Amino acid sequence: MGACLGVCSLLSCVSCLCGSAPCLLCGCCPSTKNSTISRLLFTFFLFLGTLVSIIMIIPGVEKELHKLPGFCEGSGSVLGVQPHLDCSSFLGHKAVYRMGFAMAAFFCLFAVLMVCVRSSKDPRAALQNGFWFFKFLVLVGITVGAFYIPDGAFTTVWFYFGVVGSFLFILIQLVLLIDFAHSWSQRWLRNAGESNAKGWYTALCTVTFIFYAASIAAVALLYVYYTKPEGCTEGKAFISINLILCLIVSIVSILPKIQEAQPHSGLLQASLITLYTIYVTWSALANVPTQRCNPTLLVRNSTGPATATEPPTAWWDAPSIVGLVIFILCTLFISLRSSDHPQVNKLMLTEESGAGAGAGPGGAAEEGGVRRAYDNEQDGVSYSYTFFHLCLLLAALYIMMTLTNWYRPDESLQVLRSPWTAVWVKISSSWAGLLLYLWTLVAPLVLPDRDFS
Repeated sequence: MGACLGVCSLLSCVSCLCGSAPCLLCGCCPSTKNSTISRLLFTFFLFLGTLVSIIMIIPGVEKELHKLPGFCEGSGSVLGVQPHLDCSSFLGHKAVYRMGFAMAAFFCLFAVLMVCVRSSKDPRAALQNGFWFFKFLVLVGITVGAFYIPDGAFTTVWFYFGVVGSFLFILIQLVLLIDFAHSWSQRWLRNAGESNAKGWYTALCTVTFIFYAASIAAVALLYVYYTKPEGCTEGKAFISINLILCLIVSIVSILPKIQEAQPHSGLLQASLITLYTIYVTWSALANVPTQRCNPTLLVRNSTGPATATEPPTAWWDAPSIVGLVIFILCTLFISLRSSDHPQVNKLMLTEESGAGAGAGPGGAAEEGGVRRAYDNEQDGVSYSYTFFHLCLLLAALYIMMTLTNWYRPDESLQVLRSPWTAVWVKISSSWAGLLLYLWTLVAPLVLPDRDFS
């Protein structure tokens, strides 16, 4: 009898894995929207792939990749390097690129499949919100296949795909950051106005001061470590230009005309954008391919081929760790939250606050009182399925580039080096972010007939 009950329980779990997202919500969890669970599960797949990539670049695990058939020894080449060269310093890089390709292909597949899905009544919506076990098998299958991609020009071509995707994902990060900064400031100012308490204003001033103080300290450290009295002209120029641009947007944010058009704009948003811009500048300088101007440049990539006496390549540096944290926060932000601003929701193709028709929370407690997710997309999807998968695709490319420090094989195909391409992409993204924030400030004055509330 017990065995029969156990088999029935197992079959129930299997049916959940093959069914819709609501079946995955346990009784101890709060009732929530079907669309939210689906986004979280796809995000979990992305985080799982990221974790596998991180494990593969750990020096001890990287050495074990030699044991994969055809992955290093016995293959025609590794990243274009001939077999007589030591490929140990390339294994982690190669594995992360294969994993990044697999995740990007997986999300690209679903982005194509989910084009023009309008509601959960579309048969394809069941594929978006269910069959998770089979989706996992598809991801595993693509990953296994990716490790058998012939080397050839794959790494060079996929590097440029990663560069473009990372640039676009950095722009998405900036949109989310600007929206978060505006929402943060508005919420605190609204609380201060409703409660008539000076504590909220004190908190605003304190946080703003901390952000600006951290930015000034970071700029000073960048000048100390990434510039020299003689030479390092590019580093000096990048730091100085971004410092001036941050000063300009900070001044513009408190101009009387701007305050009149946008009463909630202020130095809190500008300080947060400034801090993020300085971080991107730091990340760009960490890719400058000159050892004298970049003390964080990986030693193995600035010398000849790896030798037995060299320490194993360590892909982790401080900019990469910060980038990984920002990646996790932004991806969760995309999965969990819709913006308080209609303009951002329109741009990101997500629901506005309070949107999402269909069954309400009352329909969540079904089947003997067990909490289930409820379908909130019967009358219309609460987010664009295709755009969401494209965001995860770009996120997969961004984390692939972050974990490999944006390095690629040099012209001799013997060592991994940091190209100037990475520097210019990151600096350009910081300028694009500052221009985007400046536009959010001046747009109500330039286009007075449009609603920017």
